Amino acid sequence: MKKVLITGAGGFIGSHLTEELIKRGYYVTALVKYNSRSHFGFLENIGNVKNLNILLGDITDQRMINTLVKGKDVVFNLAALIGIPYSYFAPESYIKTNTMGTLNIANACLEQNILLIQTSTSEVYGTALYTPIDENHLLQAQSPYAASKIGADKVVESFINSFGLKAVTLRPFNTFGPRQSSRAFIPSVISQILSKNTEIKVGNLEPIRDLNFVSNIVDAFVLASEIEECKGLTLNVGSGIGFSMKEVFDKIVKLMNVEKKVIIKQDLDRIRPENSEVFNLICNSNKFRKITNWKPNIDLEEGIQKTIQYIIENINLYKTNTYNI
Repeated sequence: MKKVLITGAGGFIGSHLTEELIKRGYYVTALVKYNSRSHFGFLENIGNVKNLNILLGDITDQRMINTLVKGKDVVFNLAALIGIPYSYFAPESYIKTNTMGTLNIANACLEQNILLIQTSTSEVYGTALYTPIDENHLLQAQSPYAASKIGADKVVESFINSFGLKAVTLRPFNTFGPRQSSRAFIPSVISQILSKNTEIKVGNLEPIRDLNFVSNIVDAFVLASEIEECKGLTLNVGSGIGFSMKEVFDKIVKLMNVEKKVIIKQDLDRIRPENSEVFNLICNSNKFRKITNWKPNIDLEEGIQKTIQYIIENINLYKTNTYNI
């Protein structure tokens, strides 16, 4: 039985990856950010699973990470501060968690000769200089969040080149689906509509995004860990199709069969500073597809439908009148 450590396991993508690896028979140690309530995030209701061990901790603690990594075959690092708006207020926190935390994990994996699957983000590219974006595109830090993730990626790259770290940096383009934060565009719009709001608050509707359902991205993580040819590489993962936020908004409204006309209201709190907005992210994942034969199994519309159903069933989790950065 392959033993793995997943950091950020209680979060959006991390919880889905945890569940998938359990189904595949892996023994999973799931690290959830320490809290005094002993709350396991989206793993809270997973039940008694024999091949799962949930622990509370923090990737910024090197000693703890050294202990948790020991004896594992693979470490999936999904622990991160991800909210871009909050990074404007707390940039130091992002550097500590995303960059220094990754350094701790890279050190531990190197010392114990363990494969690291590092989670990057399409935000490291900034507004596209050309599309679709391949792995050779310039890295541009248009937010403190992006800077912290570029730093993390470069830490892993430097450890590969300098010390022979076994690692893959996976760079998913915009992931969506059940359990995503209500701060994100798709769940925010869905939950506002379900709350019978006639005015739907949004940010900038011009940016174009390559949107990918979470199960497609989880499949990519598993492939990256299992296929030898991925080692040492940075690999984009995305559909290669871009939609403006206005187009996504219209798809949501259509799929939800909204009877009353909704009014779009631009909320200044949801708009990034002018030079920080990333306007065009469309993925070239040819490199990853060629190595792994990966392809997305769920398209945008089916993914939105699944997300709508999840939010309908869990609407009590969404504070539609509050925008948390």
